[in-house]
Formats: sequence, C-alpha cells, structure tokens
Amino acid sequence: MDVIDQAKETLQIEAQAICSLIDRIDESFVRAIEMLYGCKGRIIVTGMGKSGIIGKKIASTLASTGSPALFLHPAEAAHGDLGMITRDDVVIALSNSGETKELIELIPSIKRMGATIISLSGNPSSTLSKHSDVAINVFVEKEACPLGLAPTASTTATLAMGDALAVSLLKKRGFKEQDFASLHPGGSLGKKLLLTVRDVMHTGDHIPMVMPEVSMKYALFEITSKKLGLTLVVNDTKQLLGIITDGDLRRLIERQQNIWDIEAKDAMSKGSKTCKSSDLAASALAVMQQYSITALVVTDEENYVQGVVHLHDLLKAGIV
Repeated sequence: MDVIDQAKETLQIEAQAICSLIDRIDESFVRAIEMLYGCKGRIIVTGMGKSGIIGKKIASTLASTGSPALFLHPAEAAHGDLGMITRDDVVIALSNSGETKELIELIPSIKRMGATIISLSGNPSSTLSKHSDVAINVFVEKEACPLGLAPTASTTATLAMGDALAVSLLKKRGFKEQDFASLHPGGSLGKKLLLTVRDVMHTGDHIPMVMPEVSMKYALFEITSKKLGLTLVVNDTKQLLGIITDGDLRRLIERQQNIWDIEAKDAMSKGSKTCKSSDLAASALAVMQQYSITALVVTDEENYVQGVVHLHDLLKAGIV
C-alpha cells in the first residue's frame, strides 16, 4: 500500500470511528450533561498516556466554553494532587481499556471524597465503566495503526465525544459569542467582539480638522501633518460639516489648475460615513469594506466630532 492509500485508509478508519459514536448518544450522555451542568465545583479530566493528552484538550475546551475545568495527571494524583478534587467536582476519566492501573487506583479515593465520575471508555464491561456514575461507550472497531497498537482511532473517538460533551454543555448554559470573547481577550475573536471604536480612534489634537473658510493650502497641510489621508471640515463648535480626502484633492486638481485659494467648504464632500465610539471596531471595519473607504469619522448623536478611526488602526489592533 502506498503512502496516499495508507493516509486515505487512516482517515476513513478514524471517520468511521467517530460516526459509530452517533448511535451511542443515549440517556447516559444526557445524564452526563446534567451532572456537568449541575457541577458546583470544577470538572476534573484525567487520563494516562495518549488518553491524558486527549484529556488536556477536553479540559481546555470545557474551560474556554464556560465550564471551569482542569486536567489531573493520575500518577501525580496518587502523590498529593488528589487534593485538587472536592466533593463538588465532577471527574471525567478517560481510558480506552477501562483498566488503566493509575486510574483504577484513584476510584476509591474519588468515591470517598464524594465526587462524581463520568468515564469515557472503549470497554463498557471494564472496571472503570462499572464503577462510574455514568459510563459513556467510545469503543472503536479497530485502530488506524496497521499494527493495531498505537492509539489512533480510539483517541480520535474519545476527543470527538469530549467535544460533543463540551458543545452540548455550552448550548445548555446559553454560552454566547460575547462570553467566549471574554475568556479569549488575546485572541482574534475576542478582539473582534470586545474592541470598540473608542479603543482605537484618534482623538484630541490628533484629529485633522479645519474650519470651512480656510484655504485648501492650509487644508492640505492638515491632511499631511496628521497622516490620516483626510481632514474634517467643522464649524466653531466642532460639528461635522464635511470631509476632504486625498481622493477629493486629486479630483479637484483634475478639474482646475489653481486650487490653493479655494476654501475648504467648496472642496469638501458632504454626507461622509460616520460611526459611534461605542460601536464595535469590527462593525466599523465592515462599513469601510462596504464603501471601499479607509477611515470613518466618529461623532455623537448631535454630529459633534469625537474622533477618527482609520483602517491602519484596525490592522494594528488585529481586527483584520
């Protein structure tokens, strides 16, 4: 069998392993979700070897979707880390065989503490399954490994079932995008959902502004010095009257030779696109993309200028 055929067969075996789990979503799964939803403490995920690696990912997924969770190494648990478990916790134990020595030895201590055990095992008749409050069957017909030794399809199935638990629990909790963003402030989604225009806009002396009667020579100086590719035209109370962009300047030069004595009010464009400082930065970006512009004027309800947000600011903030 060549490399391509082997790779395809591996994916087919693992895909089938996941698909076979669908018919096993039953009342045991429902009870597991109820236990996790009602957990007053934390969700403790534990497993040895490859199952432990999968367990770390499941714990991370649970934690990032609103269910406080952590990973406990079973070998370390027997040497003091068992103190991480309380009677209010739910333990998710992972073992394909269901006979992993380090896990089995923990069962009496976990039971004595009063914590609940949910097992994900490939052997419903195993010691782990029999002594769990809820046993979820993640049995696979065969491993993708041609030797049948390396955990492959079995770990994939366990990971998929862990995702099914996390997503079902997320749904039951009513977890929203905003909740996800609050737990991922450093991620791109967090920035898109939490960052507002106020956080990235130019304010104060950094806003390019001119009065309507000034000459285009002065307006050009303002455009150049503030480096935003535009200047706002405002009245004496800083209400927005219009805007002059680099594009407006080029079109003006095309129409007439001497533009320097023209007043800003005669060169400005009216009806410029604006946004509010409380708007999401991602929303401002959407407007820029829709109208093929690189900046938005930030105004209040009465059209008083509060700032300018530029596409480059959104790029630096990681919104794009």
